Amino acid sequence: MITNIIIGIASLLLGVCGGYILRKSLAEAKIASAEEQAQRILKEAEEKNQSIKKEKIIEAKEEVHRLRHELEKEVKERRSELQRFERRILQKEESLDKKIANLEKKEEDLKNREKENSLVREKLDDTLRQQVAELERISCLSTEEAKDILLRRVKDEIQHEIAQLIKDVEQQAREDADKKAREIITQAIQRCAADHVSESTVSVVNLPNDEMKGRIIGREGRNIRTLETLTGIDLIIDDTPEAVILSGFDPIRREVARIALEKLIVDGRIHPARIEEMVEKARHEVDVQIREEGEQAAFSVNVHGIHPELIKMLGRLKFRTSYGQNVLKHSIEVSHLAGIMAAELGLDVKLAKRAGLLHDIGKALDHETEGPHIYHGAEAAKKYRESPEIVNAIMAHHGDFDPQTMEAVLIQAADAVSAARPGARRETLESYIKRLEKLEDIADSFEGVEKAYAIQAGREIRIMVKPEKIDDLNAIQIAREIVKKIEQEMEYPGQIKVVVIRETRAIEYAR
Repeated sequence: MITNIIIGIASLLLGVCGGYILRKSLAEAKIASAEEQAQRILKEAEEKNQSIKKEKIIEAKEEVHRLRHELEKEVKERRSELQRFERRILQKEESLDKKIANLEKKEEDLKNREKENSLVREKLDDTLRQQVAELERISCLSTEEAKDILLRRVKDEIQHEIAQLIKDVEQQAREDADKKAREIITQAIQRCAADHVSESTVSVVNLPNDEMKGRIIGREGRNIRTLETLTGIDLIIDDTPEAVILSGFDPIRREVARIALEKLIVDGRIHPARIEEMVEKARHEVDVQIREEGEQAAFSVNVHGIHPELIKMLGRLKFRTSYGQNVLKHSIEVSHLAGIMAAELGLDVKLAKRAGLLHDIGKALDHETEGPHIYHGAEAAKKYRESPEIVNAIMAHHGDFDPQTMEAVLIQAADAVSAARPGARRETLESYIKRLEKLEDIADSFEGVEKAYAIQAGREIRIMVKPEKIDDLNAIQIAREIVKKIEQEMEYPGQIKVVVIRETRAIEYAR
């Protein structure tokens, strides 16, 4: 039993040992196979890597060779281009050298010629001095005396030619000027449609026929007397065809008379009762027109809140002029100017524009009351509750009172600018007469002028010359000289026409 157990244990041990030995041998065989396979894989990988490396090296060498070839080609092209530039520069340098050499040669030639010319000039000067001295000895005249004689002779010889040339040039210039003037006037008419109103003391009413004059006069003059009595305007019915002239210093009354007369002419029924009715309607229309003109003036300068009576006074300025300048347009212009200047200076624009619009409001009343218009304007502004700044600006705009605000100073400046604008105001009678006298004095200062007359309000001067001293060509020349002297010594608007008249009369007396 024990023996069997021992045998069994020994068998078991032998089996275990044999199994261990067998497993170990199998494991070693697998390991050896795996190592052998790994070596083979590594060898294959190394061989493949060497192949890839050779291919990459070959490709790199080919790329380097290609780049080197391109670089060499580019360098070769650059080198050839630089060579071309170098040859061109060398050619230009050679050309410049040649030109410089030619210039130096020409400069040297010029210097030599200058030396020769200076020598010749000196010889000529000596010869000229000798000739002049000999001529002075022969003629017994100095150089200056001979020069004066020669100049006088030349002047006498060319005077006739100059006069003829001036005549021809003036004729051509006149033709060209007429053509150009027509073009300019046509363009101006096409481009501008502004209204131009000439203020005066008369109005003209056109009639459909001359028979209407008798109807306006009426039986024993009753119609014309009624119209003159109701309007305070003189009706002048003269030889002027199909027209009646209304004369009066008050433009509002003259406007009433004009409207009433036009209504009567259209209506056809002219008798005292109808005249009275039409005059009343005309007064109403003029009142409406005055109010509308005042409202339009205030609206145009953006001034609001003015009392209705001041609005009416503004509208009356439409029919008032000062030195030929419409007072309402002047007030609107002063308002705009004062507002612009106030805006530039950072002052009260509304106050400046309001004061500018109302600064001459007294001129709507000063022909009805006594005293300067600034007092009437200030009183009206106070009466209708305008601010003290407005009242002070009205009082101070002519410098009679000190301005208390900067806006009042601006009103003074704007008023002066508007009044001094070219063409805004007519010249005074005194300066006008002086200008006419100066014009005649200039014409009388020329030798051969018998009498000169300034006509057409100084736009034309007619000059009578003595025919025994001035011939036809000299008349043209003296007209040109008078024009030049007028342009140099006088200031005048527009242009002045100079007309020289030469008249020959043969007078005998029968006894």
